[in-house]
Amino acid sequence: MRNHVQKGENITIPSPAVVASGDLVVVGALYGVAAGDAETGADLDLVTVGVFDLPKVSALAINAGDKVYYDSTAKLVSKTASGNTYIGVAVTAAVNPSATVNVRLNGAF
Repeated sequence: MRNHVQKGENITIPSPAVVASGDLVVVGALYGVAAGDAETGADLDLVTVGVFDLPKVSALAINAGDKVYYDSTAKLVSKTASGNTYIGVAVTAAVNPSATVNVRLNGAF
């Protein structure tokens, strides 16, 4: 197929800010985990599909199968949909308190 560009699991975009490897990055409806460090405006490789251990609201219990959202202000995963970006589903439970949760990123948006 002549118009195929790439699979899309890993994409390169201009970094919207200073980003560290492993950070969840959200740009509009596009999101993924940074594959490396990047300065603002530099090429940033994002991994858009897979399961990642991401920081969450500590005082929040999350069950496997719960939909999770990214709060870009707090830079944490939560279960609150309002004002946040849907990023996927928890694949493990995370108790209250805990710092992280394993999330399968939703490649389908």
